Amino acid sequence: MTNSKSSRRSFIKKALGTALITSGAPAVLSAEPSSRVKFLAGQKHESKKYSANDQVNVAVIGMGIMGFNNAQTTVQIPGAKIVGVCDLYTGRLDHAKEVYGKELYTTKNYQEILDRKDIDAVIIATSDHWHDRISIDALNKGKHVYCEKPMVHKLEQGAEVIATQKKTGKVFQVGSQRVSSIATQKARQIFESGIIGDLILVETYMDRHSANGAWQYSIPTDANAGTVDWEKFLGTAPKLPYDPVRFFRWRNYQDYGTGIAGDLFVHLFSGLHTVMSSNGPNRIFASGGLRFWKDGRDVPDILTGVYDYPAGAKHPAFTLQMRVNFVDGSEAGENLRIIGTDGMIQMGWESVKVVRHKIRKDPGYGGWDSFDTFTNAQQKEYEQWYKAHYPSPKPEMIEPDVEYKVSKNYNANIDHHLSFYNGIRDKAPIKEDALFGMRAGGPALASNKSYFEKKIVNWDPENAKLIAP
Repeated sequence: MTNSKSSRRSFIKKALGTALITSGAPAVLSAEPSSRVKFLAGQKHESKKYSANDQVNVAVIGMGIMGFNNAQTTVQIPGAKIVGVCDLYTGRLDHAKEVYGKELYTTKNYQEILDRKDIDAVIIATSDHWHDRISIDALNKGKHVYCEKPMVHKLEQGAEVIATQKKTGKVFQVGSQRVSSIATQKARQIFESGIIGDLILVETYMDRHSANGAWQYSIPTDANAGTVDWEKFLGTAPKLPYDPVRFFRWRNYQDYGTGIAGDLFVHLFSGLHTVMSSNGPNRIFASGGLRFWKDGRDVPDILTGVYDYPAGAKHPAFTLQMRVNFVDGSEAGENLRIIGTDGMIQMGWESVKVVRHKIRKDPGYGGWDSFDTFTNAQQKEYEQWYKAHYPSPKPEMIEPDVEYKVSKNYNANIDHHLSFYNGIRDKAPIKEDALFGMRAGGPALASNKSYFEKKIVNWDPENAKLIAP
């Protein structure tokens, strides 16, 4: 993909000066002309009051970390109300009433939530192995669905979720909030301008260095077979005796979770696909191992992947390198770099940085080069030849690095949930529907397939499904 120089120059002038004015694009707050840091302002949201008839009544199914997080976000959305919650641990139901009031409806049976006529939408934040079943049941019961990532537990489950959303016409959104972030939208705007030249490589990592970061979550002292509905939790998973570690730290086990790939790779895929308007890779290979957190888990604590992306409507073919390491003694954190021939876009959750470096049009000579191995006479002759073939070019003005940051109080979760509720009320387009969710979640789950089966996986990014060998 090659954009004209004039369009790049036009973008640079605007990006370093006044705000870019495009439909749906984040605005840039004013800054000193010489400043290299600019601040992104989120879209203004109406503080509209809704009548009881216009209110969206919401129930959360699965009140773990993300369940409570999503509930806390929902209560900040005008016209949305938490009216019920479901969880399999009594303590979380009790705490939900402490937070949201004694009148809150609570249950350990998600079907009771779906049977209630006064509930319009559900947020599914259970262990991964319940995502597809509850999503399909909820859609068929006429509920709108916000489902945490990854959308499904197994690759073969995606097609039915996509088909059910299409059949029912209900709003379905996957919960990767990075998709709706103004930082991600700004990165997309910059990428589409062509300012970094032709895309060559993307490299990203999201490393951790703590017990909680490696999913060794706290287990309540009152957890027992009486306060936890273990049988319901297992569902279609293999039948095992009650085990609080597997219940509260389910991400560590293939029976219930999807490991590093399903928890974190999917965030990276979601953000990247949004920036590039990409459907995903077609060739996937992953490797890694269990190096440190040998606590009974059966998923790796370091996973790396290499992904070949075919050319898309808005990007050329390129290679992606991805890594998550739960044993990062360097504590380097995370990074996502989109690298082109003329520069780089560096993405964070709350910032975007543009760095520009252009390759010289003339090859140069001397230094670490064969030139110094020539005879003195040949060096002189070569210099004359070089000057004749490469006249001194006019120096090209390269703009300074620019970094865009979100404002202090900005919350991408709010924007992502607003997208969901706007879809329900106004039929606004959903950025992360079931097909998008599978196009991001599929390559993540295919990474697990590649790792455990020690082979390259071929993927159909358009239709979001495996290609048979």
